[in-house]
Amino acid sequence: MKQVLAFDVYGTLIDTQGVLVLLEQMMENKALLFSETWRSKQLEYSFRRGLMKRYEGFSVCTKDALNYTCEALKVALTSEQKKQLLESYKTLPAFDDVEKGLSQLQQHYQLVAFSNGEKESVEKLLNNANLRKYFNDIVTADEIQTFKPNPDIYQHLLNRANSKANQAWLISSNPFDVIGAKSVGMNAAWVKRNNSAVYDPWGVEPNVVVKRLDNLWQQLNEQA
Repeated sequence: MKQVLAFDVYGTLIDTQGVLVLLEQMMENKALLFSETWRSKQLEYSFRRGLMKRYEGFSVCTKDALNYTCEALKVALTSEQKKQLLESYKTLPAFDDVEKGLSQLQQHYQLVAFSNGEKESVEKLLNNANLRKYFNDIVTADEIQTFKPNPDIYQHLLNRANSKANQAWLISSNPFDVIGAKSVGMNAAWVKRNNSAVYDPWGVEPNVVVKRLDNLWQQLNEQA
């Protein structure tokens, strides 16, 4: 059986800043700050719900974070504008290196999409970005109702892929995700998409660091 590569979706395959185009039409000079605050709060809400064991789907975290961001930044959006923004999260674009990278890797590995998002949303997102065809499976948080980096969701992934931890890789641009995977014994690659990105100094390092997914195949070959 081929070795498993599990790919985080939001921020790794799919550009969450793709919402900027729509935000810039709605507000003059707060679009970038709005987008970054929304994304940060979205993740925070998923972490908090996971810790509290009060699961709600990632779409609920996204909606709550949108409402928070409007309040915090004093941006008055209409109900219709909020609906447009939430719908845009289902059709965000892929990064330009993703399809080439997945095409290279698909020939040699079993690829799995692995997300905190709900299954229906992730399916739609990957289909819209023309990426679904590269994945053998999609594993999502709603299946066991907890979020990464809870160890349970990584074990759920391994069970689904019929893989041992030391034979599987997590590929993510989110340091919390990389550390979560490493903490259960998986290998992990950090996709450092931004030169200014800072990796959490916890003493739990990724096996590989790449700037683009189309560089990953070469790096994994060197690790073999």
